[in-house]
Amino acid sequence: MTDYVLRPIGHVESGLIDPAAAPRQPDEGAPEAWLILDERYAPALDGVTAGMDLLVLTWLDRADRDTLAIHRRGDVGRAITGVFATRAPHRPNPIGLHHIHILAVAGTRIHVGNLEAVDRTPILDIKPLLTPDR
Repeated sequence: MTDYVLRPIGHVESGLIDPAAAPRQPDEGAPEAWLILDERYAPALDGVTAGMDLLVLTWLDRADRDTLAIHRRGDVGRAITGVFATRAPHRPNPIGLHHIHILAVAGTRIHVGNLEAVDRTPILDIKPLLTPDR
């Protein structure tokens, strides 16, 4: 196996502190949040503007990397399912994928709506959401 080095480009700033209390999906009560990027990545934000939709990849640093199967949504009444068939945060490589809408950009701070990532979650990358007209 080969190891890969990932370097966070910033972190999430959010009122969500406890991972257990975080909504499972953005439309389940996730609050607005800020993506705080390291100043050295300022040039990479050229063209990122309010109104855009982005995909944000995060490192779910508080996840259990040994989990391979779960009961969906923690409901023991449901059958056990492999984590690759779910969006569960606990998985071998806990990479979070978040579709977000930009509310404002201020320097290297991006104000976004409905982000279910908890405070201080490392950000790995940001990509535009591609639509048929792009």
